Amino acid sequence: MSTLKLKSKKLVAALMTTGVLGGVGVAAVPLLQTPAYAQPVAAAVTLPNFSAITAQYGPAVVNISVNGTRKMSMHSDDGDDDADEDESGASAQRELPPGMQEFFRRFGLPPGAFGIPGPGSRMQRMPVRGQGSGFIVSPDGLILTNAHVVRGADEVVVKLTDRREFKAKVLGQDGKTDVAVLKIDAHNLPTVPLGDSGALTVGEWVLAIGSPFGFENSVTAGVVSAKGRSLPDEGMVPFIQTDVAVNPGNSGGPLLNARGQVVGINAQIYSRTGGYQGVSFAIPIELALHVKDEIVAHGKVDHAKLGVAVQEVNQAFADSFKLPRPEGALVSVVEPDSPAERAGLKSGDVIQRVNGRPIVASGDLPALIGMAKPGEHVTIEVWRQGKAAQLTAQLGSASGKTARMASAGGTSKGKLGLAMRPLQPQEKQQTRIASGLVVEQVSGAAARAGVQPGDVVVSINGQPVQGVDQVRDIVAKAGKSVALLIQRDGQQLFVPVRIG
Repeated sequence: MSTLKLKSKKLVAALMTTGVLGGVGVAAVPLLQTPAYAQPVAAAVTLPNFSAITAQYGPAVVNISVNGTRKMSMHSDDGDDDADEDESGASAQRELPPGMQEFFRRFGLPPGAFGIPGPGSRMQRMPVRGQGSGFIVSPDGLILTNAHVVRGADEVVVKLTDRREFKAKVLGQDGKTDVAVLKIDAHNLPTVPLGDSGALTVGEWVLAIGSPFGFENSVTAGVVSAKGRSLPDEGMVPFIQTDVAVNPGNSGGPLLNARGQVVGINAQIYSRTGGYQGVSFAIPIELALHVKDEIVAHGKVDHAKLGVAVQEVNQAFADSFKLPRPEGALVSVVEPDSPAERAGLKSGDVIQRVNGRPIVASGDLPALIGMAKPGEHVTIEVWRQGKAAQLTAQLGSASGKTARMASAGGTSKGKLGLAMRPLQPQEKQQTRIASGLVVEQVSGAAARAGVQPGDVVVSINGQPVQGVDQVRDIVAKAGKSVALLIQRDGQQLFVPVRIG
């Protein structure tokens, strides 16, 4: 053992003398270089102390049980064919399709199984139960959760980690953001610190605590997958996407960062099975706190409204409107007598910034407007006819109606592949369009883009359509694509048509 140590010391001394490990004589022998492919790309990452976060802040996470009633189909055995009426006054009795009748018969199921009305069935109110999660934000018993957790509940019970139970009062719930505020009669309760979801970075560790399937205070961890996600019919919320395991019962529970601060409320999952498949979504805590403050102060939330329908800007639209990059919110509809119309916004404008904040995806706009207050003035930067412009709008109140996200699908016959004719006077009256061209035949580029016979072309590249010759001129001067604003079934949307 001593011999080995001695040899090692001699080797180190020899290496220092020749300069391999430093010292004099560095020029005599070149330093050994690590191959580029073997060099580390980043410093070692230390995992968060999940157990410490859970021990310190887990007691502020609660289990929520709800009891209520829901109308369900019940089979009538007494021969009484009178069906109960639903809230609209219409008869609730429905005949099952033949295929479903055979399904129930083959498996020996009653006609009202799974709440599906069958012959001789009627609707009755039946008790339903549900569970979710929440977290305490003030020592006097203020709790945040999801609106869908407590929607329609007759009784809400909150259970703490120390097994105490309290009946909770629903102070308010906001369906547009899916946030609800509860209050329990208790004091000196543990709370969770609130963080900044804007400071989150993709790839950062996050932690969820909740009650999946009723298993109270379950802990799961993962990373932030993306920020600012827009989901169908949830345009007001810029969701945080994670790969944290979230399942039924986790709804309303906190999403915490590596410092134990709440950055979101776990709300939804994307799944083909109904269970966790690696994609979950959380409501940013700033939005939830905005809703909480409004509910505590006024008992409800009054969201701001601009009054536009917008859609995504893809590369074809960017080419059509001569945008430097495919970013922004393309205005497809401006509601009459709305704040947007009064501000001068027009169909075909691309909204790029609001109060200096960039609008990259179309979902950024309703999320940003939703955080503002009715009556607030906002500065809107738009791209119009190849130039930047600035407008000022005074926001109105959403009052139950919000901007919709339009979906992009996609004249004489030519590059476009459209055969069109002018609107007749009675058609102008029916469609309430002052000018436009009716599509009679579709082929080529327009057909591939999704244009259909019967569509009315209202504008091309933001220019109102007056006649066929004008359309020819616009298309002749266009680049790789054109953006058609069409009206179909009373709805307007932009369709990009590639002609290059």
